[in-house]
Amino acid sequence: MPVKTREVSVKRKSVAVLVALSLGLTSAMAWAEAKIGFVNSERLMREAPPAVAAQKRLEKEFEPRDRELKRMADELQALQQELERKGASMNESERSRKERAFAEMSRDFQRKQREFREDLNQRRNEELARVLDQANKAIKKVAEDGKYDLVLQDAVYASPRIDITDQVIKTLESAGQ
Repeated sequence: MPVKTREVSVKRKSVAVLVALSLGLTSAMAWAEAKIGFVNSERLMREAPPAVAAQKRLEKEFEPRDRELKRMADELQALQQELERKGASMNESERSRKERAFAEMSRDFQRKQREFREDLNQRRNEELARVLDQANKAIKKVAEDGKYDLVLQDAVYASPRIDITDQVIKTLESAGQ
């Protein structure tokens, strides 16, 4: 390759490297000027008024069924203890009747417990979806009002300086009033 062509090639490569470096620096400077916020989702779901209200609704809705399950569990335990204490002294037919009653009650208890968990999970997911929708709207409002370029909800680490969780909670409080 002639010397002149080699010099042009080196100059082109040098210009390309300089352009790439300047674009990289421009990009880095733009990121340095970006306004970033962080929202602690776990804290938001624990402290935000819509989340607290949803939790209270669920507790109120499922409390009667929970009480019924606790009552059934106590009955099962009492019946099991009676069978253990008096089973050997019972006549065969009485012991067999109580064992069948225990098995039937145990199946009924397990079925009701499973249904309770399924219903509770379904309702919790419904409430969670509603709360998340409200929270996302509040986050968007805080981001727009504060002119944030980027808001993160999950991070391994976020400086308290960029944490806007309190602002989002206050926005949710004012939206609920």
